[in-house]
Amino acid sequence: MEETLLIIKPDGVQRNLVGEVLRIVESNGLQIVNIKMLKLSREKAEEFYSVHKGKSFFERLINFMVSGPVVVVRLKGKNAVSKLRKIMGRTDPNEAEPGTIRRMYGLDVTRNTVHGSDNPEHAKKEIHFFFGEEAWER
Repeated sequence: MEETLLIIKPDGVQRNLVGEVLRIVESNGLQIVNIKMLKLSREKAEEFYSVHKGKSFFERLINFMVSGPVVVVRLKGKNAVSKLRKIMGRTDPNEAEPGTIRRMYGLDVTRNTVHGSDNPEHAKKEIHFFFGEEAWER
């Protein structure tokens, strides 16, 4: 069983899409291991998205991610990383495949409702970032 991280971004939380996103994820064979709602500080958001520092969209992304609460979800399942990526769809909702979360609910490239780990190595780091030692208690 592989694990991955899902973040329901501020736009998804503000528009009451948490339950719908979780329903889609679970109905596609991924199981929730841990879940919590939190508000990212600017420092934490910048640390989490540090790979994008210096890119043209970095400030816009950080400002958005600290604009409201997010829901972080530790998921597990067979090929969890690639499965979640497929369920989410492409970053730009206009380019995302029909039926994907971002196509159905994303507003634009920044406000695209969800984030998901892009590979198993990043998934481990991202899970630890949000769940710390509790990530390994199970």
